[in-house]
Amino acid sequence: MSEKTKTLDIKLLDRELRIACPEEERAELLDAVAYLDKRMREIRDAGKVVSVERIALMAALNITHELLTTKVGRGVDLSDFKRRMDSMQAAIDQALAEQDTLF
Repeated sequence: MSEKTKTLDIKLLDRELRIACPEEERAELLDAVAYLDKRMREIRDAGKVVSVERIALMAALNITHELLTTKVGRGVDLSDFKRRMDSMQAAIDQALAEQDTLF
């Protein structure tokens, strides 16, 4: 493991796991864990699927379907969209930094 990669303890459907995670991706990973846990609980609570493995597979299929529907349905490439948003954020940050030197 590199110096920037740390272990992170997470909990999915009341099961604890330890995973490797780059420090700069920690917040996004925790958001993903929370989203996946919520989806898995919804499937479990619906009562149709009992096995944790099947719940995980159903959640993965549902989330993948959401992603592909968003991407294909709107013709949006989410990775390209994220890159563009990051670029815009960097431009805004630079413009604001330049403004700070004026005052």
